Amino acid sequence: MGKYTIVIHGGAGDFPKDSPEELKQQYINSLTEALNIGKNILANGGTSIDAVEKVINYLENNILFNSGRGAVFTLEGKHELDASIMQGKDLSSGAVAGVTIIKNPISLARLVMEKTPHVLFAGKGADDLGIQLGVEIVPNSYFHDSTGYQKWLKSNIKQQGETVGCVALDQYGNITAGTSTGGRQNKMPGRVGDSPLINAGTYANNNTCGVSATGIGELFIRNTIAFNISALMEYKGYTLKQACDEMIYKRLPEGSGGV
Repeated sequence: MGKYTIVIHGGAGDFPKDSPEELKQQYINSLTEALNIGKNILANGGTSIDAVEKVINYLENNILFNSGRGAVFTLEGKHELDASIMQGKDLSSGAVAGVTIIKNPISLARLVMEKTPHVLFAGKGADDLGIQLGVEIVPNSYFHDSTGYQKWLKSNIKQQGETVGCVALDQYGNITAGTSTGGRQNKMPGRVGDSPLINAGTYANNNTCGVSATGIGELFIRNTIAFNISALMEYKGYTLKQACDEMIYKRLPEGSGGV
C-alpha cells in the first residue's frame, strides 16, 4: 500500500542528427507533463486504469505524437487510429482499430471493455459505437492538417512522433497497460498494426507485468511480443528484463521497436 509505478513511452522513433534542440525539448517537456498527470492520479490513490487513460489522452491531444491529433496519414491522405487497454487483475480488455472520427481512441477502447461484452471493434462499427457511447467526435481533418498532405508527399519527411503507451501499477496492486497510435506513415487504408491487438501490442497481468509496444507492428503481431514477455516470466521464471531482452533482442530483427 502507498507504492505505485508508472512508465510511459512516446514511440520507438528517433531524431535525425540535425533536429533542432528546441524540438527535442518539446518532446521531453510533453512526456514529462504526461508522466506527471499519471503520477498525480496514482499518488492520490487513483486507479491504474484512470492513470493510463488520462496519460494517453494527453498524448493523443498533443500533435507531437503519432496518436490522436498527430496521427500520420494513410496512402489516401486520411487518418485511421488504433488503441487498446488491458487490466491485469482480470485480463479484461478493450480495443478499437481504424477509427476515423474518435478524438481519443484510448477512451473508446476503455468503454469497449466496460460497456460491451466484446474486446475489439473496428472501422465504421467502432466509430458508430463511439457516437452511441457519447465520446467526443471530430472531423477526420482534425488529425493533423490534411491540407498539408500533398506538401508532405513531395517532401517525404518522416514524421518524428510515434505510437504512445503507458503502463501503471497502482497502490492496490493492479496493473493496467494501454497503447494508442495513428499507425504507420503512408499505410494502406485498412491496415491494422499491433497497437489495438491484445497479446501483440498491449498486455497486462497482475502476476507478471504490463506491456505497451511500439515499432513495426507486423513483427510484433507475428511474434506475439507482449504476451510472450509475460509468458516467459510466468512459465519460465524469467525476470522482466530477461523476458524483454529475449523478445526484443533475440526474436525480433534489430531496430524493430521496443516495449
